[in-house]
Order: sequence, then C-alpha cells, then structure tokens
Amino acid sequence: MFDRSVVESALVAEVMALEGVLLGLSEAEVVLPTRCVPWDVAALSVHTAGSLNQVLVALDQGRPGVSEGLVSAAGYYVPEVRFSPEVNAARVEGAVERAARREDAAEPGRVLGGIWDALAGRLPGEPADRRIVTRHGDPMLLTDYLVTRVVELALHGLDLADALGREPWTSGAALDVLRGVLFGSVDPEELRRVLPEGVGPRGPSLAAVRAVTGRSDSEVDRAALAAAGVRLLALG
Repeated sequence: MFDRSVVESALVAEVMALEGVLLGLSEAEVVLPTRCVPWDVAALSVHTAGSLNQVLVALDQGRPGVSEGLVSAAGYYVPEVRFSPEVNAARVEGAVERAARREDAAEPGRVLGGIWDALAGRLPGEPADRRIVTRHGDPMLLTDYLVTRVVELALHGLDLADALGREPWTSGAALDVLRGVLFGSVDPEELRRVLPEGVGPRGPSLAAVRAVTGRSDSEVDRAALAAAGVRLLALG
C-alpha cells in the first residue's frame, strides 16, 4: 500500500518539473514527433495535463459503494475497456484536436499549472480512505489513483524528454513510486538475472523502468520478466 504523503511528494515533483519544461517550449519544439504516434510534443503535453485533470473530475463525482471491490494502482493498467481500440482512438484524437487549438507553445504548461493549483487546494481536505470512481468506472482509493497519475506524468515525461533531446527529469520520488508499481516485491537477484543492467544500489533503475515499459532500444524477454514477478502494464 502506498503512503499518501509519499505519492503527493512524487506528484508535486513531476508536475513542477514538467510545467517548467512546457512553459519554456518553442514553436519548433512543440511540433517535434514523439514515440506516442501520432502525437507530437504539443499533443502529448495536452494528454498528460488532461490525465492529471481526471483527478479533479473523479473528486467531483459520487463515491463508490462500500461493498465494491477496489482496483489497485497496478490493477488499473489491465488490458480491458480502458485500453480498447475505441477508447484509445478517442484519447488520441481528443489530444490532437485540443493541441491544434492552442494559443501558443506554452499553453499546455499553463493548463498543467492551473490544474495543479486546483488539485493542490483539494487534496489536503481529502481523508486517507477517500474513494473515487475513475472515468472508466474503476472504484479506487484516491491514493492509488494518484499513484497512476505519477506513472502517467513520469512515463510521459520520459517520452517528452526523449522527443526534445533532453536528459530525463524524473524525480527520485517518482522513481520510487514506479518501482513500487512495476517491481513490487520482485527479488532483486531474480530481476538482475533477467535484466542485468537494470538493478542498481537502490534497486531497479530508470533504465529498468524504460525497459519494461517499452521506452528502451534494448530487447527484453517479457515472458521472463513476467515470470520474475514484474508487472507489465497495459499502457494506452
């Protein structure tokens, strides 16, 4: 189980870093292609800001029934309706359309900052056992849903950094959250066996995160990773 304060610290770090990057983009940079085809930097930025806004949407919706089984942070990324071709198509087209309507290169950064300002004012008043329902109908603890937002910000942060030719800005706090979601209690020695370059003194490295989420040039044996206990997430 994730600690809310740890998750919020990771969220703050990723939002602040990404906002700073987005606010400083040039018109030439926002049209650079990303690995998240067909999104360019602008569209991926819009999507990433929108994923954070979904927390506000969820907080404004009704709470799930107490008897409903809760979806975990890792369980959120199972290949069901939320990652169906129809849902993915709507997600892709929506971000492209919103990016095309931007006023200037920095607009996604301003939008992200505004979303975070609103969310930062809401989170302190939410209890540790607060439950929400995601737009896909998943009943979740708010803390676990915030974990998925860290995952979105951190992984798409890597996508944006690569597209811009910059060093990743992934925070140590966010990396710790990613470790928890992807690797859980995987034995480090077993992980080192199947991913020799992916384990450092503190455990799985950013390189390991890249490898198991499809953000590395190196080939990985996904079956061996799954057998070792790595959670291979279905990512839209």
